[in-house]
Parts: sequence; C-alpha cells; structure tokens
Amino acid sequence: MTYPKPWIQYLVHFHRDQDYFECHEVLEEHWKDEGMKGDLWPGLIQLAVAQYHHRRGNYNGARRMILSCKVKLQKEESALKELGIEAEPFFELLDRITQKVEQQQPFESIALSLSTDLMRVCLVKAGVTEEEWSLSTVVDENIVNKHFLRDRSTVIDERNRQKLMKNRNL
Repeated sequence: MTYPKPWIQYLVHFHRDQDYFECHEVLEEHWKDEGMKGDLWPGLIQLAVAQYHHRRGNYNGARRMILSCKVKLQKEESALKELGIEAEPFFELLDRITQKVEQQQPFESIALSLSTDLMRVCLVKAGVTEEEWSLSTVVDENIVNKHFLRDRSTVIDERNRQKLMKNRNL
C-alpha cells in the first residue's frame, strides 16, 4: 500500500515528536495544494489542533476542535480505513479524548490505531523501533508553544499589503 507522504509525516510528528502544530502544517499544505474535497484532511488537522490545545490547557479550544473533528471524520470512515486507520478503536479514542477535555482532565499522549502495514512504513520513515515510536513523556517546550515561536513576518506583511490595497480602493 502506498500512503501520501504528508500523511506519513503527520503520523511521525504526531507519535514520535508529539509536534501537533507541525501535524497541522503538513496536512494543511497537502490538503490545500491538492485541492481536496471532503472532511478527511480537515478532520485529521483538527485532531492535531485539539491535541495541541489540550496539552496547553486550552480546554475550550480543544473541545471545539475535537467535537468538529469527530463530526467530520465520522463521515469519512471508509477513507480512514484506506489510510490505514482502524476505525472502531479510532472513534473510541476520540470519545475518550472528548471526555477528558470536557472534564478538563490533564493532557496525556495518545496513539492512533494503525494498520500493521502503515505502522511499518511510519517506523522506517521515523527511523525508530516500535518501542521508541510513541507516547514519550518528555516534550520540548518549544514544541508545546510552537505558535508563539514561529516566524509570522510573511503573514503580517501580507495582511498589511491587503489593508493598504483595501484603503486605496475606498
């Protein structure tokens, strides 16, 4: 089975690095570049964002993302299976995450239920053994607060350019 490269990157960031911000970046770029329709990629992006918010104690943000993620991905069960996700344990996991967030329980790392083939591909890509693959308890503070540390100068420049253009057209 051949999996999209960004999907494998997402899974490596999700499990090995627990860099949920980077999961979002990788899949969003893939989703937009490919002009894909449907809720599969947005739902998976929201899962990573929910994890990012939960770890930082932003329970409201985590709740919004996980609930939206569940709605989207329930429509995409067959697509999840094609991507190597075992659907029943995956949706049970989403229910547990939702419950933890709604009860404002502390963040805990999670592991997605991957098919044997997908797990093998991910381990090779990550260059790790199955024991090293996920659920590390040590996470770099730079990953936890990554949105504060990124270079947003191009985004800010573009916003300013758009404002200037708008003001000229008034």
